[in-house]
Order: sequence, then C-alpha cells, then structure tokens
Amino acid sequence: MEKLPKKPSAKGPDEMFTGDVWFDVIYAGQEPSRMRANTVRFAPRARTAWHTHAVGQTLHVTDGVGLVRSRGGEVVVMRPGDTVHTPPGEWHWHGAAPDHFMTHIALWEGLGDGSPETQWGEHVTDHEYHDEYHDETGRPPKPAETG
Repeated sequence: MEKLPKKPSAKGPDEMFTGDVWFDVIYAGQEPSRMRANTVRFAPRARTAWHTHAVGQTLHVTDGVGLVRSRGGEVVVMRPGDTVHTPPGEWHWHGAAPDHFMTHIALWEGLGDGSPETQWGEHVTDHEYHDEYHDETGRPPKPAETG
C-alpha cells in the first residue's frame, strides 16, 4: 500500500473551460493501470468545452447542481449522488447550473499507447448553454448580468 501525495489544485485552462473551474487530480494511474480520477469544482455557469473521451467518462456529482449534455441530446440535470456515463467517442459538455456551484468526480481511462485520452472541441456558447437548459419550472435561466 502507498499513500499518494496530494497535488496542488489547478485552475482549469481557458482552452477547455468557460468560467471559473478548478480541479484536483485524485489519481493518474501508471501502466498497467490506465485509471484517471479528478475532483472538479465549477462556479455557477462554468462549463467544459465540447469534448469526447476515447474510452468514455463517468461523472459522479458530490455537491451542487450540474448540467450535462451530449451533442444532439437534451440537457440532463445532475444532483449529489447522481452518476452519469458518456460512452467512448460521444461529444458532450458538463458544468454548473446557472445559479449553483457544482462539484463532481470525473473518472476515465487512458489508452495505454500514448494517444490522447480526450479530444477537445469548441466552447459551449452562452446561447447553447441558455437555450438548452430549463429549470424545474420549465423556464430558461436569466442571462448573466454584466457591468
């Protein structure tokens, strides 16, 4: 058994995220393990860019209210205790609801051959984010206030 050292929290890169996102690497397996696990914390309205995982991804929400959507699909609301799996190659995004923080554990695998685990696409626009999500009342969220 080995207690692994805790790595510092890292700010989610602007190329991959919209808004304030921080993550902690829980585990990044070395061969023969290919397991990856991160705790990811999203501020309200923060979200990933569209992306896909070569071997799929599982999200387990631990706090707050989150949203996840596959390309061409409906927005799914996630709450603490919910687990969502996206299969290999499925384009999707995930992040916090407009009025809540959200924390999830992201689980995925590397390929073991050095090829990319994740392919990143374009950012989810505010229009896509707002037009696709409706709260429990069926109303879309109010746009963020500026200025």
